[in-house]
Amino acid sequence: MVTTLSDLMVAHGRSAEADIDWLHLLSADAQLLADLAFADIVLWIPTEGESFVAVAHSRPSSAATLFYRDFVGQEIKPEWKAQVTEAFESGQIVDTAAPDWYEETPTRVRAVPVMRRLAPTGSEVTHDPIAVLTRHSNLSEARTPSRQELTFNQCANDLFAMIASGDFPDPGAPSGPRRGAPRASDGLIRLDIDGIVTFASPNGLSAFNRMGFDGELEGESLAEVTTELLTGKLVVDESLPLVVTGRAPWRTDIEARGVTVTLRTIPIRHRGERVGAIVLVRDVTEVRHQEQELITKDATIREIHHRVKNNLQTVASLLRIQSRRAQSDASRDALSQAMRRVSAIAVVHDTLSEGLSQSVDFDDVFDRVLMLVAEVAAGHTTTVRPVKKGKFGILPSEYATPLSLALTELVTNAVEHGLAGRNGKVEIVARRKDDSLRVRVRDDGVGLPEGKVGSGLGTQIVRTLIEGELGGTIDWHTLEGEGTEVTIDIPLLWLKAA
Repeated sequence: MVTTLSDLMVAHGRSAEADIDWLHLLSADAQLLADLAFADIVLWIPTEGESFVAVAHSRPSSAATLFYRDFVGQEIKPEWKAQVTEAFESGQIVDTAAPDWYEETPTRVRAVPVMRRLAPTGSEVTHDPIAVLTRHSNLSEARTPSRQELTFNQCANDLFAMIASGDFPDPGAPSGPRRGAPRASDGLIRLDIDGIVTFASPNGLSAFNRMGFDGELEGESLAEVTTELLTGKLVVDESLPLVVTGRAPWRTDIEARGVTVTLRTIPIRHRGERVGAIVLVRDVTEVRHQEQELITKDATIREIHHRVKNNLQTVASLLRIQSRRAQSDASRDALSQAMRRVSAIAVVHDTLSEGLSQSVDFDDVFDRVLMLVAEVAAGHTTTVRPVKKGKFGILPSEYATPLSLALTELVTNAVEHGLAGRNGKVEIVARRKDDSLRVRVRDDGVGLPEGKVGSGLGTQIVRTLIEGELGGTIDWHTLEGEGTEVTIDIPLLWLKAA
């Protein structure tokens, strides 16, 4: 069982919803912090036993990890406890005075108190830290850092300082990771307070080059560069000016020359005042192309279901007209039954045409199918009360179509044969489990002789659908006194594995 951050917080007496939400926001950006700092990032919460337990751990993709096993759920190691405790009690960032050793590897540890802002728009923060974040840097591969590494580390230090002052994460940032969200390795641009580029990583510069910018970004206004690239565009995201000037913690896409680049801005603040920004950049051309293809395919599938439903309804209407003109009762009845079967299938396709998923809420489908029972009862001069109990739940279309048709047959048979010429009730009871679905169809009609099952077309259809298409079982038997009960058992595990 995977233990989540929320579970660990509650288990250790930290159940304040605001604290949990804040740490979820912070842990969502833990990978960014790890990549910028070239270090492992661990998030610790205090326990009732005056210790700390890890609730999140992120490894850097930009450097070798120090820890091959997750710390999540583990109590803090003795060699870090004093430093983390000092950061928690003082509310100040605490660095190790000398290299710390972890399994014969020299490391440097930084402990950062996590303060929470009390309101999204205010500057007040909690009186005490709600957690402590530690950065564990590997010193065994010490070498002269490149300008990019120095900039990344400076960005990490700025974010650590903001964490300690309650300025990061920002509650106004986009909620939840969007597909194609940029990472530090995808491209990073550093802006000063005026929106001038002071650093652009090679990947960040390349993304703008692919959109048509052929100069150097450093020293340029990112807003002016972007405006020039988008000249002539009729539709531009209204949040773009705030993103490219570094004023808002938002995310947006820009497109030029067939290339789509997503930008995510993190304003850098010192004591609440904005002093610059980090802009993460990623070329998402292929990602957006795939998303558009999926949208197109979804729309096409929905349109196909809609047309199939229309065609089936047309067929049902033709069968209805034909049945009214039939000369014999047998022909009229056969055409009416065919009409109902087609209508039951049309209901499933109609439901599938309304959503993106190829699964349906079968309770909604069956409620609509039951409306056909009233028409059947009217044709047999009887009053029938259909009663549904339990829940079918969500079923894929491969299940929904044969099951709706089979249940239509069973309910229709109960009305036509069990309750013909008399008033009564048909009860449908669904019992859904993780690995199976059981459905009982009961009526209080005349019943069947024990051991005798009908051999008509309806019975053959039900057997084919339940046993053949759904791999289930079906059983008919007479209830004590009067009436018939049909029990259907359908396994669901095989479809989960598909």
